[in-house]
Amino acid sequence: MARVDYFNDPNAPKANSIVPSVTAVALNEAGEVLLIHRTDNGLWALPGGGVDVGESAPEAAVRETKEETGFDVEVTGLVGIYTNPAHVMAYDDGEVRQQFSICFRARVTGGGPRTSGESTEVAFAAPSRLDWLSIHPSMRMRIDHGLAERPEPYIG
Repeated sequence: MARVDYFNDPNAPKANSIVPSVTAVALNEAGEVLLIHRTDNGLWALPGGGVDVGESAPEAAVRETKEETGFDVEVTGLVGIYTNPAHVMAYDDGEVRQQFSICFRARVTGGGPRTSGESTEVAFAAPSRLDWLSIHPSMRMRIDHGLAERPEPYIG
């Protein structure tokens, strides 16, 4: 399903749903960030997705990372909570979802690269090379916050 991200756009459609979701800033031993090239919007992003009934947010981050990348991760901390109502995602089925994402810090513990229906590529990127990738500003903020290891989580 295709999607268009709107960020601080006065012409964005009005949200009609909100879904708790998670992302993970997962680092390998070299300090590189695990990223996926998304199928729905063509941008590079952190692995993540919706929280299922019966699982905790950290469990969802572990599951979504495995499903989208093939890598096993361990959640090690909280990066932040991202709930900007000016960030909406419009899907081709008519859903317009307001952002509601909890971002975790994680470390890669095993597995290997594997794409999914949500990812066309899986890669590790050195922080110095992130500017070369097409990353949504909201996703880039999460990555930057995760790499900065802020003393307090971002709440906004």
